Formats: sequence, C-alpha cells, structure tokens
Amino acid sequence: MNMKIDDVQKELFKTIFDEAKEGISIVSLKGDWVKVNQSVLDTLGYTKEELYKMTFKEITHKDDLELDLNKMASLLSGEISNYTMKKRYFHKKGHVIWARLSVSLVRDTIGNPLYFISQITDITNVIKNELKLKSMLGIVKTQNERLTDFAEIVTHNLKTHVSNLSTLVNFVEQDIPEIKPKEEFIMLKDSVLNLNETVKHLTEISKIRVINEKKLETLSLCNYVDKAIYNVSALAKNFNCKIINDINNNCNVKAIPAYLDSIILNFLTNAIKYRSKERQLIVSLKNEIQGEYNVLKIQDNGLGIDLNKFGDSLFKLYKTFHYNKDATGVGLFITKNHVELMGGKIEVESEVNKGTLFKVFFKKSA
Repeated sequence: MNMKIDDVQKELFKTIFDEAKEGISIVSLKGDWVKVNQSVLDTLGYTKEELYKMTFKEITHKDDLELDLNKMASLLSGEISNYTMKKRYFHKKGHVIWARLSVSLVRDTIGNPLYFISQITDITNVIKNELKLKSMLGIVKTQNERLTDFAEIVTHNLKTHVSNLSTLVNFVEQDIPEIKPKEEFIMLKDSVLNLNETVKHLTEISKIRVINEKKLETLSLCNYVDKAIYNVSALAKNFNCKIINDINNNCNVKAIPAYLDSIILNFLTNAIKYRSKERQLIVSLKNEIQGEYNVLKIQDNGLGIDLNKFGDSLFKLYKTFHYNKDATGVGLFITKNHVELMGGKIEVESEVNKGTLFKVFFKKSA
C-alpha cells in the first residue's frame, strides 16, 4: 500500500514538474543542470542535451553571478531557507533573458544538502517595459524642465511689455489730461494694472514645482470674486449680463492667488460666452461649507450642457460642447487641474437650455 502511495506521489511530482508553465529545474550542488522542464528549455533556447552539458554559471550574466553564488552559499550554511532575485541569463542565440529566480535547497533526512530546486520565470518583457517607462519619465522630466525655463522667459518678457504699457498709459494721462475721467481710459488703465498683477502671478506659477500645503495662502473668496466680476465688467455690460456676488464676506479658502484668479475668471467668461440669446444672462455666486471644504457655487441660466452626452469628457483637453467660434476646450481642463492641485474638486449639474451649476470645492482656511 505504501509503495502505491509513493508511486502516486512520484507521478504527481513528475506531472507538475513537466507540465508547469513556469520553468522548474533541479541543479546539483556543483551547479550542473540535473533536470529541467520544457519551460526552462523554451526560455533559454537550449535543448535538454545541450543544457545538461553545462552549468548554470556558464549562461549567467557576470554581473549577477556573484550575488547568486553568495545566496547559494547562505542556503548551504543554513542562514536562509530560500531566496528570490532578478537575474540575467544568456539565451542560446546570444541575447539576454531577464528572469525571476526562486531557489530552495532539498536536504536528506539527517540534514545533508542534496540539490537545489529553482523556479525560473521569464520577465524580459516586464523589465523592458520598466526600462522604457523609466526612459519616458526621464524625457518627460527634461521636457518639464524646458517648459519651466520657457515659462520663466515668457513671464520675464511679459513683465517688460506690461511695464512699457504702464509707461505709455502714464504718458497719455500726462499729455492729455482731459482723457482721465473718460470711462474707456479708466477701464484701460485698470486693465493694465490687472494685467500687471496677472503677470506677477504667472511669475509665481513658473516657480512652482510641487504644490503642498505650505504653498497655499488664506484668501478672501469674496474679494477674489469681486475682482473677477470687475475684470469682466466690460464684457458683461456689452452683452447685458447680470452677475451677483452673494459670497459671505468672511469666506476664506486655501489657494494659490494666481490659480484662484484664473478659476473664477474662467467660469465667469464661460458663462458669458455660452449665454442664451433668448433671455438675459444671470450669474450668481454663492458659498457654503461642506465638511473640510468651502464650496464656491456658480450658477447661470445659459445654454446648459448635455451631461449624458458630454459628462465624461467635460474637463478633457480640447473638448468643446457648443458651436462657438471662441471655444478652445482648454479653459475647463486648466481649471480642473488648478483646483485638484490645491486639494479640491469640481462637481457640475446642468440641464440643456436651462443653465449650469458648478460647485468648486476649496480647502477651508483653518
């Protein structure tokens, strides 16, 4: 009866050994291949007869051999019971095969070492993809550094041009005093001042590498909304739009000034751009506390967005949803990124021909 059980166990081991998709081998204490399954042969490209005439050392990459031998010595001394390592083998055709090698030691009943059992898994494609990804990340890093340099150059040049504009406005003001009270000149002067402030903010952005809590400032949401409304006042007046600021005066958020400026301005200009011709545009801005967030709610009665059709691509780059010649599909993409970089999020509710409600979640100020 015992012999039958032993025979079954041997047959089971043989079946597992031969049919396993992973490479399995038995290696002598000297490093000779004693027995290998078909997966090992397929991975290394040798026939069984060829492989049995050599040791594993002969086809191991020299840079991996020392570590492998040291691990084997630790197995023999009893310091470890098994080990796993990434290892390179030379294929019969000469190219390198990356493998995940797992090794254990079989001993007899009194503890003497008999042979090694190794599991060899081909991970060449995994390693190639890792190296490709590493290379791509290096390229992206280099490109980001170049873009940062470009942004710094652009902001520097913009500062020069804005300075020239400011000087010209001052010259006009001095040479033509009667122009000072005119509404158009006042708006021009304010626009130059706001442009100068925007360039300052862009300069700050060009210096930002990683945003963390220390980069965020405590800002008055009401004041920033007031400023944004003023900046679009000429546009709103031109299209007979009504913008209402119902933000609580004590509402503060954690944000980067340039980002907060850009976010509010983008939502307001979008509301005006996508207004309905059938009614006067009314945009209301309110805030409410939701957990750790101060939520800016921007509601309009414009064209609305078909969220069933465009909801998944609403914030994607270069996606537009209305036949407007000025639509670029960039604004919402940038806005969403700015909000998320500051630890927030955006939610949207909309109905076609009725309007849209954007909820912008900013971290509350402590």
